[in-house]
Amino acid sequence: MTVLPGWTSSRVVGRMALRTAAGVTLAYILLPMFFVVWLAFFAQEIPSFPPEGYSLKWFRAVPGNDRFVNGFLLSLQVAVVSTSIGLAIGVPAAVCLVRGRFAGREAVNNLLLLPLIVPGIVLGIALYVFHVETEIVTGLPILGSLGGLVAGHVLIAIPWTVRLITASLVGMDRAVEEAAQNLGADRLTTFRRITLPAILPGIVAAALFGFIASFGNLEMSLFLVGPGRTTLPIAILQYLEWKIDPTIAAVSVLQIIFIGGAMLLTDRFVKIGRVV
Repeated sequence: MTVLPGWTSSRVVGRMALRTAAGVTLAYILLPMFFVVWLAFFAQEIPSFPPEGYSLKWFRAVPGNDRFVNGFLLSLQVAVVSTSIGLAIGVPAAVCLVRGRFAGREAVNNLLLLPLIVPGIVLGIALYVFHVETEIVTGLPILGSLGGLVAGHVLIAIPWTVRLITASLVGMDRAVEEAAQNLGADRLTTFRRITLPAILPGIVAAALFGFIASFGNLEMSLFLVGPGRTTLPIAILQYLEWKIDPTIAAVSVLQIIFIGGAMLLTDRFVKIGRVV
């Protein structure tokens, strides 16, 4: 087969264009992160380029700031609890959506993904109004409570769970489940012994992405936190209202390390790229 010179040159140009586009996209994603990490080591309080020197003092200042420490602990607590509840609700919901046959199944599936589509600030306002009206009707102290904050973050975790578990179930070979049932296993045993281990990577990935989405949420949390209760993203925003120094960059770097470490640890046991 004879390869035409023009066709070969077109392939080379196409590959170069794809590599260039990939490089530009990667640089667009990583450059802001690079500047945040760089800024965290500046010695001067007011950032300027080039830096006057480098120091670790901004990292040493973070543990002494109660607002950041308390914000981190609250964000961690809310993320863990909301992700756990999201998994408890989302996994059965995904199984029903994939295995069940009922009218309106696609509509329910689309509705469960709404929290990912609706802007966070719109969702926060809606939840705030709902909490106000619920508190008026029931008299329960929901507004600004920890329970109200967790309930709002559960709405963030559920879509990730349903989406990833659904993908895992759709890609699963049902012949294994049918073989187990033909051998006498009931549905519960089949799910526990066959289905659950097969979708475990999807569950772990859902837990990770739900945790990250909850931990870093700002827009919705602004409407749900109460006095003396501040998440880490809100603490960062409030700090920026009064002061601009590399402390914020240091907090951001620590947050990147925390999230990145969680992703690397998870990927060691479950290859996330094969699930997402």
